[in-house]
Amino acid sequence: MARRTPLPPPPPPAELRSWPDQEALLADRAYAMAQLTERQLGGRRLLFFLLLMLAVQLGWGFMGGGLIETFDQTAIFDPLAMVFAVVSAAVGVAVLIPSVWGVVRGVRTDRRCRERLAQWAALNRDPVRDARVREPVLSVVWALLSFALCALGLWVAFAVPNMFVGPTRGGYGTVAYFMGVALVLWVHGLIGLTKAYAHYRLAVRLGS
Repeated sequence: MARRTPLPPPPPPAELRSWPDQEALLADRAYAMAQLTERQLGGRRLLFFLLLMLAVQLGWGFMGGGLIETFDQTAIFDPLAMVFAVVSAAVGVAVLIPSVWGVVRGVRTDRRCRERLAQWAALNRDPVRDARVREPVLSVVWALLSFALCALGLWVAFAVPNMFVGPTRGGYGTVAYFMGVALVLWVHGLIGLTKAYAHYRLAVRLGS
C-alpha cells in the first residue's frame, strides 16, 4: 500500500528563503495552505474521522458485551458465559487499541496542520487565493456534524440507560457500556468542534 503524502513543510526560515519574486512566494503559499486545509478538513479526512469513530465504537461494543455478560448475569456461574465475556473483551481490546491510536494520531496531525497554516498565512497577504481557504462550507459541515455527535452523546448518557436498565433488563454492565458509547461520541464531537473553530479563526485572520 502506498504511503500517504506527507504534510507540506513549514515555510523556510527568513535567512533561507529564495523565492525569485513575490508571485512565486504567493503561489507556494497558496498551494501549501490549500493542501493543509484539505488534510485537516477535506472529505477524505471527514470519512476517515467517521470510520475511526465507528471502529472505536465497535471495539467498545465487544468490550461492553463482556461487561454486560460479567456484571449483569443474575443466574449462577456459567462457564460458557465467562468464556464469551473473556473472548469478547479480548476482541474489543484488539480493535480498540489501534483505533484509539488512530484518533490520537489524527489529533496530532491536525495540530501540526494548524501550526503550519498559521506560519504560511503569516508570510504575506493574498486575498484572492485566500478566499478558497476561507471557504466556510468545510468548517460548517464539521461544526454541524460535531454538534450532532455531542447531542447524541448527551442523549445516550442520560436517556438510553433508563430505557435498558432495570430489575429485569440490565444493571451496572449495561450502564457502563452506554456511558462508554456516550464518551466516544462526546470526544469525537469535541475534536470536530475544535477543528471547525480553528478554521473559523483562520478565516477571520485571513479576511481581516
